[in-house]
Amino acid sequence: MLFSESNPLKAGRIEADRRQFLVGTAAATGGLLIGFGMPGSVADAVTKTATPNPFSAYVQIGSDNKVTIFSSQMDKGQGAYHGLATLVLEELGADWSQVHVTGAAGNAKLYGNLMWGGAAQGTGGSTSIAGSFDRYRMAGATAREMLVQAAAKAWGVPAKGIKVATGKISHSSGKSASFGELASDAAKLPVPQNVTLKKPEEWTEIGDPKRRRYDTAPKTNGTHTFTIDLKLPGMLTAVVAHGPTFGAKVKSFDATETKKVRGVREVVQIPSGVAVVADHMWAAIKGREALKVDWDESGSEKRSSADIMNTYKDAAAKAPKATARSDGDAAKAMASAAKVVEATYEFPYLAHAAMEPLNAVVHKNSDGVIEIWGGHQIPDVYQFIASKISGLKPDKIKMNVMTTGGSFGRRAVADGDVVAEAVMIAKALDYRAPIKVQWTREDDMTGGRYRPAYVHKMRAGLDNNGNIVAWENHVVGQSIVAGTPFEQALVKGGIDKTSIEGSDNVPYAIPNVTVGLTTTDVKVPVLWWRAVGSTHTAYAVESFMDEVAAAAGKDPYEFRMAMLGKHPRHAGVL
Repeated sequence: MLFSESNPLKAGRIEADRRQFLVGTAAATGGLLIGFGMPGSVADAVTKTATPNPFSAYVQIGSDNKVTIFSSQMDKGQGAYHGLATLVLEELGADWSQVHVTGAAGNAKLYGNLMWGGAAQGTGGSTSIAGSFDRYRMAGATAREMLVQAAAKAWGVPAKGIKVATGKISHSSGKSASFGELASDAAKLPVPQNVTLKKPEEWTEIGDPKRRRYDTAPKTNGTHTFTIDLKLPGMLTAVVAHGPTFGAKVKSFDATETKKVRGVREVVQIPSGVAVVADHMWAAIKGREALKVDWDESGSEKRSSADIMNTYKDAAAKAPKATARSDGDAAKAMASAAKVVEATYEFPYLAHAAMEPLNAVVHKNSDGVIEIWGGHQIPDVYQFIASKISGLKPDKIKMNVMTTGGSFGRRAVADGDVVAEAVMIAKALDYRAPIKVQWTREDDMTGGRYRPAYVHKMRAGLDNNGNIVAWENHVVGQSIVAGTPFEQALVKGGIDKTSIEGSDNVPYAIPNVTVGLTTTDVKVPVLWWRAVGSTHTAYAVESFMDEVAAAAGKDPYEFRMAMLGKHPRHAGVL
């Protein structure tokens, strides 16, 4: 791909300091390749050492008439591929039968999540469309304009009389061509510096309620390939024996009986446990069942869920260790309230339980490049981790982003998790064969990451008219990001934003509010889980609001509406 900093384009929904785009085209297999990237250095410590993938782009139109869209967002069932394809097709004028969407990675300037600052690629927080809305439409519009210019030049007609629709370029004179027929000529043209995007009233694809997702058929008839389906020549399958308690480490192991299982090839110790490598999944599982491991559990978490919850409730009854919000004087207002309402809400650990259990495939090519297939929710991070494990530079690590059967945050792990295991095992075998590491459902439920357990201690003070004059919310639970590279960005003043979001920003007009947090030290591995903090905070806040309304003798709807005068959007939703 050729990049030129002399071709700025404007994208209306992106902040002013990010409106400069790099535009590039290249003749790829006789086709047209369109990509936009952020100018300047936007990569953080994880990605700044990576060499951008020279074949990256947003849209590629081949001489075979196929339109390939490179998605910066992982599709885990939420429809990101279809959404980004819709943005491109709206402006490009292609037909859905031409479309193929594939995961992209390896270029933070192209694929950095703009809703996260643009420094690194990642999928989460319902940001896929919001962060892609302009750049993918711009890519489609640019490709369309270049096809039009190529047609005008080839036919000797004004560009204004050329139309693009349903995958065809046509002119009132009767001349027409497919995208593929003009793609090579279009790739040789200068990139237009200004393209016009459709107005909302002109949209035919965006917001079409009758449009079925383009991947419905293959996902329904079983022809769609997920990582669990991936098969490479000579590939071996590995399962890992993890410790019986969180934090347990391998003291020693005996693989004598394991190696007697037909199909077992290797037994390898890695930091997270002992891996059994076999010809296929069944042999790997049977080999693991025969494995004898002596575990060191001296530093592991041995408390039960009930024990942990009792500790949390004791902590909730005390003063918070940190304050996330303090408006007015809640303690004083509570002391003088006509009525005080109290409630405690308990939230257990929750597993993600995605339909497709964790997996990753690693293979070192003859050219020395390590390819990694998987549901890479944060591919830049995994590329960096794989680089460290393998000892190779990041540009020798190629991340193949697969669609995955669910994630809910489970595939965005700071330590690489199953990807790290796969690279470690492949390296231990000197990369002599492709390695697929596959977790079973049991592995996922007992050795995975969980939404943290929480306790919310709630108090509200009412005046004689049944109005809330004081509100206290004490949240007790683990930090998701403590000890990870995300801690510096997400923990401020002892407050992990993911623990209290939804509690500290309640929209209700209450004069005296205190929201406190006590972060616990527990060795249970935790992770973001779908809506993260709001999975527990929203329930605690709104359930307690119902209880307070009942104590005030008021209708819960009217009770809330009276406190939403400054938040018309919230009131409108309610």
